[in-house]
Amino acid sequence: MLSLQEYQEIIKSRIESKVYTNAPKELYDPINYTMNLGGKRLRPTLTLMACDIFDGKTMYAVNAALGLETFHNFTLLHDDIMDEAPIRRGMPTVYKKWDANRAILSGDTMMVLAYDYLLESPKELLYPLFKAFNRIGKEVCEGQQFDMNFEKAENVSIEDYLLMIKLKTAVLIGGSLQVGAIIADAPKEQIRLIYHFGEKIGMAFQLQDDLLDAFGDSSIFGKQTGGDIRTNKKTYLYLKALELADKQDFQRLKLLYAENEEENQHKVAEVIALFNKYGIENKTRELMDKYYNESLEFLREINLNQEKENRLIAVADTLMNRSN
Repeated sequence: MLSLQEYQEIIKSRIESKVYTNAPKELYDPINYTMNLGGKRLRPTLTLMACDIFDGKTMYAVNAALGLETFHNFTLLHDDIMDEAPIRRGMPTVYKKWDANRAILSGDTMMVLAYDYLLESPKELLYPLFKAFNRIGKEVCEGQQFDMNFEKAENVSIEDYLLMIKLKTAVLIGGSLQVGAIIADAPKEQIRLIYHFGEKIGMAFQLQDDLLDAFGDSSIFGKQTGGDIRTNKKTYLYLKALELADKQDFQRLKLLYAENEEENQHKVAEVIALFNKYGIENKTRELMDKYYNESLEFLREINLNQEKENRLIAVADTLMNRSN
C-alpha cells in the first residue's frame, strides 16, 4: 500500500498536468484556477486508498477520483456564490475574482467534466459507479438546499442540522470510499460498510469545520474566521448554544443572528463569548467523538487485517485533529 502522501501526490500530479486550453478561455480559466488552488484533496485520496485497501489496481481508480474532486470543486464554486464567500483556501473565490455568472457557468462545466472522468473507468463498473455518483450528487444538492432553507427558517432543530451536513458533506466523503471499493470489486457488504465508515467520519469532519470557523486561526484555516457567524449560519454551535442558554442569552443570540456586521461590529466576538460561556467547543467535540466511535464500529465489521484497519484509523484521526 502507498502512503497517504503518495496518494495525494498522484492526484496533485494529475490535476497539475490537466490544463484546459479550450475556448472560450473565460469559461476554462476559472476551472484551471479552482482545480489548482490546492486544498487537502481528501476525497480523491480516499478513493485511491479504498481501492488499495480492497486489493484493487489503484491506476483504475485515478479517473474516478479526479471526477469526484472535480465534482467537489464544482459544488464549492456555487456554494461560494450562495454564501457570498470572499476567500477559499486563502485565495479569492471565483465569483470574487471574476463574477457570479462566470462562477455559475464554469461550475456547470465542471459537473460535466466530472462525468467525463468517470467514463474513463472500467466499462463493466460504469453502472454501479454512475448509480453511486448520481446518488451522491443528488444528496449533496439536497443538503445545500436545506442549508439555504435554514437561512430563512425561524426554527431549526439540531436534528435538522445534522441531516443537512450528512447530505451536504458526509455522503461525499463516504461516497469517495465507496467508489474506490467499487472499482476494487469489493463484496457489496464491504462496500456498504466502508461507505458508512466514511459517512460517520464526514459528520465529525464537518463539525470540526464548524469549530474551526469560530475558533480557528484564519491564517491556517484558509477562510475568514467567524464567517458562519457573520452570515448568520445556524451551525451546530449556534443551535447547541440556544438549547443551553438561559432566557436572556437565548434572546441575545437570536438578536445577534438577526443583525448584520454593519449594525454590530462586535457581533462575532459577542457570539463567541456566548459559545464559550456554555462550553460549546467541548460539547461539539463530544459529538465528534460519538461519530468517530460509530465510524470505528463500521470499520471493525469490515474485518480488514490490522495494517489496513490502522491506515484507515490514522486517516480518521488526522481529520479529527486538523487545523485547516
